[in-house]
Amino acid sequence: MKNKIKEYRKGLKITQDDLAKAVDVTRQTIISLENEKYDASLKLAHKLAVFFDVKIEDLFIFTEG
Repeated sequence: MKNKIKEYRKGLKITQDDLAKAVDVTRQTIISLENEKYDASLKLAHKLAVFFDVKIEDLFIFTEG
C-alpha cells in the first residue's frame, strides 16, 4: 500500500529509529513500510496517524485491487 510515512517523517526531521520507538515497532518495520513492502495493521496505522497528527487516509493511499 502506498503511504506518505517517509514524507511526514522527513518533514519532522526525525530518524526511522526515532519513529519506530515512538510507535513501538522496529526500525526494520518502518523501513518496510516506507518501501511499501509491508502493509501496516490498523492498530499501527492508527498509531502512526496519531503520531503525525493526521487522519489515516492522509497517511495511507488506499487503492482498489
